[in-house]
Amino acid sequence: MAARKASIAWQSYRMAHRCIVQLHPHAFRDQFGEEMMWTFEQAVETHGAFRLLVDGLVSLTRQWVFRPRSWGVAMTEAAPSTSGEMGLFAWEHINASPARLPAGRWMQGSLISLALFAGVWLAATESVKRAPIESFGIESGSAMRTRGLTASASEDVGPDSAFGGAHGSGVYAGAAPREPREQQRRQQQLAVQVAAGAPFVVVDSQGLVPEVPKTPAGEQFSAWLRAFNSGERAHIEEVRKLFKNPPGPNVDGDMTFRRMTGGFDLRKIEESSATRMRGLLQERSSDQFARFAMVVEENAPHLIAEWHLDAVTTPAEFAVARLSEPNVVDAAKARIDELVKDERFSGAVLVTKNGKPILSGAYGLADREKKTPNWMGTKFRIGSMNKMFTATSVLQLAQTGKIKLSEPFGKYITDYPNKEAASKVTIEQLLTHTGGTGDIFGPQFEEHRKDLRTLQDYVNLYGKRGLEFAPGSRWAYSNYGFLLLGVVIERVSGKSYYEYVRENVYAPAGMSSTASLAEDENVPGRSIGYTSFGGGTVHSNVDTLPYRGTSAGGGYSTVEDLQRFASALLNHKLLNAEYSDLLTTGKVDTPRGGKYAFGFFDDGGESGARHFGHGGGAPGMNGELQIYPQSGYVIAVLANLDPPAASRVSEFIANRLPKN
Repeated sequence: MAARKASIAWQSYRMAHRCIVQLHPHAFRDQFGEEMMWTFEQAVETHGAFRLLVDGLVSLTRQWVFRPRSWGVAMTEAAPSTSGEMGLFAWEHINASPARLPAGRWMQGSLISLALFAGVWLAATESVKRAPIESFGIESGSAMRTRGLTASASEDVGPDSAFGGAHGSGVYAGAAPREPREQQRRQQQLAVQVAAGAPFVVVDSQGLVPEVPKTPAGEQFSAWLRAFNSGERAHIEEVRKLFKNPPGPNVDGDMTFRRMTGGFDLRKIEESSATRMRGLLQERSSDQFARFAMVVEENAPHLIAEWHLDAVTTPAEFAVARLSEPNVVDAAKARIDELVKDERFSGAVLVTKNGKPILSGAYGLADREKKTPNWMGTKFRIGSMNKMFTATSVLQLAQTGKIKLSEPFGKYITDYPNKEAASKVTIEQLLTHTGGTGDIFGPQFEEHRKDLRTLQDYVNLYGKRGLEFAPGSRWAYSNYGFLLLGVVIERVSGKSYYEYVRENVYAPAGMSSTASLAEDENVPGRSIGYTSFGGGTVHSNVDTLPYRGTSAGGGYSTVEDLQRFASALLNHKLLNAEYSDLLTTGKVDTPRGGKYAFGFFDDGGESGARHFGHGGGAPGMNGELQIYPQSGYVIAVLANLDPPAASRVSEFIANRLPKN
């Protein structure tokens, strides 16, 4: 950005955009001028100066040609769109007056617009001639964690393997950068459409609707997309016959996945041949993008031989525009109301800046049978969000010298059954999911679910098994690794894990509504989780719950307590500055994008909106905490429905919040 701002081209574009802003009617300029300039500064890297200038010209033409009720009074801004398709410029959604303009005004506005348009056209043409064309591919090391594209019924089971990630050796090559002449032609085509008064609707990054090719691969993809989007069991069952090996265990999994995503829209085709196709999809119910890749057999009936669907960070060309804080709040309220109406959200939301609430609310029912509504003090199960408390506890013990992060965990759990694992896997590797210690969910867990009452019970069940890979060689989400950290805390502190976190994390942070009491204990205000996993109607998740939460996850909290935890971290009430930074700074790249720190995901650094936190999800529960250290924003969302109920609300807000 610095290099661009220093260039003559950047200064020229910025000056042109400022001129466009100044030529708007006075009342419009007073209300939206500053926001237009701010958006230009923030969006130029992702949307391009030419596109922003064209949008500015469209806005200018609208204000002079389609006059509001009066230029002498403040303009009324329409309510933000309630869908994920909110336009880049909210100030263009203005109620137009039915009154005609005088001929002089028509001529004035037309001359101004044509003069500015000609100048921008020439500048853009020259810029295209001399500037290199950038690739529109996905950047590596994506900045935003992606969630929710797996229909797994177990909490955080193998997030790195939800859709495989790798598409085979060299099978799916990246799209080549567009030739400069073609890029220039498309820009001019859009400009001509604007000058001619055509609606300026950019459907994909190039302004064109993706058209599925009439190839065997294209036909099979279209058939799958139609069936999946229908949401009809019969159609989804039928389309599974197109696969040589149908994805997922059964149609119930496909139906659950359909409910989670709301279906997909095709946004871009990246590669196409007779038997191969790759492209980008976007969930209809959220901002989430996914990359699909498929290979069909050469001979009829062209069965789908390979199929991959991976959650990806939103490509820069489809980036959601940042909004002003009031507009984010309005948009979020409208979006949440829509999700509640569709029974896709039930829970609580709290967004603060520097500790002061800017958005809060509770929605849906905590107990459907008793008709008990959720409120801000409702206790929701938080799944893997417990990992933040566990990691904080380990760092507290490290800060006091009682634990060394570089030491193997066997130094502290001296009677661990598998001596090789105990001697090779370090505390730091457990904290970063690089120890190869595996998971706890599966047939053994289901068989012993009600018998696993202490952390030691888990060690007794899983402690003899070997490592899945050499410690430190790769990242793989490990609930068992964090369970072992809970045992380390117990051995070092001489207290139970639950007692330690209550005294050293919850109490100092003021978290009076957070704990992990057993499921058979009466906990006032604890909601009932509702799930649709396994097919059938929505029902209680009681048959999926462990005896009680552990150091790996499964406790409960409130959005207010989560905000208190975030505040305590930022204000160094739990750890000093050095160890707070050590706790939350990313260390290992993850397949889902961003980096993993110690019990925290660290995302957004590349986009200038760094945030850290953790989510949690299992049948009937979902939560997200995102902490923005630079801007002071904290987003806490909890839900008593299946993932991604809370994640989608959190992401919608996070994608639109100002960077500062």
